[in-house]
Formats: sequence, structure tokens, C-alpha cells
Amino acid sequence: MARLTDGSITLRPWRDCDAPSLAAIADCKETAGNLRDGFPHPYHVIDAENWLRLTKKFRRNPTLYFAIEFHGQLAGSIGIVPKDNVYRKNAEIGYFVGKKYWGKGIATKAIGLVVTYIFQHFDIERIYAEPYAHNTASRRVLEKNGFTCEAVLKKYVIKNNVLLDSCIYSILRAD
Repeated sequence: MARLTDGSITLRPWRDCDAPSLAAIADCKETAGNLRDGFPHPYHVIDAENWLRLTKKFRRNPTLYFAIEFHGQLAGSIGIVPKDNVYRKNAEIGYFVGKKYWGKGIATKAIGLVVTYIFQHFDIERIYAEPYAHNTASRRVLEKNGFTCEAVLKKYVIKNNVLLDSCIYSILRAD
């Protein structure tokens, strides 16, 4: 199983014992507000257990879903979803960091580690993310990792009954 580190953060496969810690960091209205509707709020231990079961179902070698640890504490989640059919050279990246860990550079480091890992282990040419346009923190961490904004899609998503703009950011293997 893949384990990636830069010294201050470690990306590792999820473990069943992570459920209580995951529920604690994920139960945040601000976090849920910046993610897709599949990420519940409130976030309970049963939601964490369901997520952990899902990561096992899709576990491959190499790993696609990682727990983010910061100085040994669970701080967030990051994963890659490879696409198929005519999109098979693409993968979508998704991530979150618990609110108490915001502003520490954790997401920036995690994205950098995962991008390098994916380009080394997969036949992927393009990794992309779709942050909401108002999520400037997420957009910044992508830009710090060499992602470029390809488009701002007006009124593209609906979150909490509000139409929002969304962005498409990408990085190419050639970058």
C-alpha cells in the first residue's frame, strides 16, 4: 500500500479505526458547504464508516484514496477518481482538510504529493479539480501546485439551493 510523506504530512491508506477521527474533522458546515452533496452535514461516525467501506471497495494497488495526517493526527482526505471511456486519460482530484488544520499548507502539500504519485503510477495525462468559484482557498492551493484555471462555469452547480459558479482547474503531465 502506498504511503507518501514530505516530513510534516503523510498520506496513507484509510483504516477502519479512522472512523471517529474522520467524523470529528468532517463534521463542519463550512467544509460540507465547499464539497458535493454526497458529503453530508452533519457528518456522523456512520458516515465515516460508509466512506471507509467505499475506499476498501475501490482499493487498488496503487492506492487512490488517502487519509492525510499532519504530525501524526488525521487532518483530512484526498483522492483521485480515474475517468473512463473517451476520458480515460483524465483523473479528478478531490480533497478536504479539517477546519482546525486550515492555513497550515496541508492541502497544498497533499495535492503536490498526490499529483506526483498519480503521474508516476498511472497512464494519466490530465488531473483536474472543480472547486466552487467562491472557494478562493481551494483555488489557491491548486494554483500553488501548477494547476491552471481552464474555465469558470456560470451558474453551473446548485449547493444548498443556491446556483453557484464552478471552476475547472487542471494540470497536465507535460506541465
